[in-house]
Amino acid sequence: MTAPLHVHTFGPADGRPVLALHGVTGHGARWRVLAEALPDVRLYGVDLRGHGRSPWTPPWHIEQHVADAVAVLDALGLPSAAVAGHSYGGAIAVHLARTAPERVERLVLLDPAIGLDADDMLETAEGARADESYPDLPAARADRADRWAGISDDLVMAELAEHLVQDGERLRYRYCQSAAVAAWSEMARAAVVPPAGIPTLLLPAAKADFVDPEWVAACRAELGNALTVAEVDAGHMLFLERTAEVADLCGAFLAR
Repeated sequence: MTAPLHVHTFGPADGRPVLALHGVTGHGARWRVLAEALPDVRLYGVDLRGHGRSPWTPPWHIEQHVADAVAVLDALGLPSAAVAGHSYGGAIAVHLARTAPERVERLVLLDPAIGLDADDMLETAEGARADESYPDLPAARADRADRWAGISDDLVMAELAEHLVQDGERLRYRYCQSAAVAAWSEMARAAVVPPAGIPTLLLPAAKADFVDPEWVAACRAELGNALTVAEVDAGHMLFLERTAEVADLCGAFLAR
């Protein structure tokens, strides 16, 4: 069976399988740096619909992303797997666990973007409609370095090499702008929590404001001892900024 999404595969064939879902405007290859720090993991980083080398055709709502993720698990021959999600990928991971709990062994949520303020999402979605292209590589590099303050130049350059493509006389990132606008709307949906019984590791980024303390409290009420929370002193791209720390937390959790 052919997977409906493009999948970047990292780690040993006999490693513990982890399905990894990136954030809006991202791509599955971003997980490479974390996968390399988790040598016992077989990580499958998908390009979400509307991103990277996956189909860009709509719909782009959470239910479609969940269906795509299940289809990827089917194509990989995985009855179940640990699921990691960053940002919007974290929201999709939670909905996947609620829709098909039998397919999710455990959850790793890296600064998930779920139940965000509707007015903020309107402003962000409107901003996402503007053209995001660059006249040359130095301009793209300067912009990415500014957005990714605290992240090494090597990772900035790896991002440009993987995700930036030529479009006429300009450079732009390999994602569908309409899908990104739709994603910000989806992140304004009412927050839901992982279902009881699924071990969950939640890593909020201390220098970002995506994770609402009330949502964390709701997760605690639903999951009890199945929830582990560890704040990471980093910005939203915490697994790129603090790779070793995040890998240690994830590795210990996955080994339980």
